[in-house]
Amino acid sequence: MRVEFDRDTCIGMFQCTAEWDGFEEDNDAGKAILVDGEEVDADLFAREIPDDAELDAKFAARSCPVDAIAIYDDDGEQIIP
Repeated sequence: MRVEFDRDTCIGMFQCTAEWDGFEEDNDAGKAILVDGEEVDADLFAREIPDDAELDAKFAARSCPVDAIAIYDDDGEQIIP
């Protein structure tokens, strides 16, 4: 599984950080950070999700009030949101 995070869309509610330690707070910018994320486009970050963190990553994506987090399965199909 893979997670994509649109930092530009993020409004800094930090609900994702409570659900998965793959996200951290950047209080200076007022936005979350995808830990170990690689910038694949302007303000779009992606990384693979470890097998043991898939459920937490899904909860983080579902908790985002602005859908800044997308989860893709191993076939590349978007499953959340």
